[in-house]
Amino acid sequence: MKDGATPIDNGGTQAVARALSLLSLVGRGGAQGLGLAQIAAASGLARPTARRLLLALGTARMVEQDRATRRYHLGPETYLLAGFATERHGILHHARDAMARLARDTGDTVLLTVTQDDHTLCLERIEGDFPVRTHALMRGDRKPAGVGAGALAILAALPVAEADALLARVAPLVGDLMPGLLDDLGRARVQGHALNPGRVVPGSWGLGVAIPWPDGRPAGALSIAAVEHRMTPARQADLAAALHREAQAIAARLATLERNTA
Repeated sequence: MKDGATPIDNGGTQAVARALSLLSLVGRGGAQGLGLAQIAAASGLARPTARRLLLALGTARMVEQDRATRRYHLGPETYLLAGFATERHGILHHARDAMARLARDTGDTVLLTVTQDDHTLCLERIEGDFPVRTHALMRGDRKPAGVGAGALAILAALPVAEADALLARVAPLVGDLMPGLLDDLGRARVQGHALNPGRVVPGSWGLGVAIPWPDGRPAGALSIAAVEHRMTPARQADLAAALHREAQAIAARLATLERNTA
């Protein structure tokens, strides 16, 4: 070892990596939380090891255990840290004004979708004032990649090989929707926006546009959901133009963040 070099603590590094992996698992457990057996199975760790790491995370207030159900949830410290990071990294922070404008101007429901492993997550839903609404996608809903207009827009923005591999992984979850999804994906790549013509819920249509990072990869997607009769071809063109305009405004804000961190 060279003079002044710091020895590598492989054991400590491994423990940190495992603890962070468990923290991510707990976060993905959602409002219902996860039991110790679920966490151990998903992480591949022995239950005593998982429990020891969860206790350490609990001491740091990063996770907490419900006394009644014994299930683990994210702790208060994660909430505080997320709040500190929101302005710098939170796409919802930078998209909310755009979503509100779209909902006001169109009268329809506006959704913000982001990727989560091989799925997509609806981060936010803002409703317009049109009295007839679609409820096919609600805030917090998680769908397989490509299912829904926002998810389809994200998929269409990925390199073809990457998108194909992703679709192959989620094929068992998509099931009978796959042939229609592939047709919609081909059109989305050509048109620059995605259309879901009632594939998930009949009569509930959606139109989505990806929000790009400076390198072109999708940071998420904006979409508009409406009942079928409000998605005429002429109106689709107007909605797509509005979505592109707001998506580019959000992308410009994200690009500023990246320049400031470079």
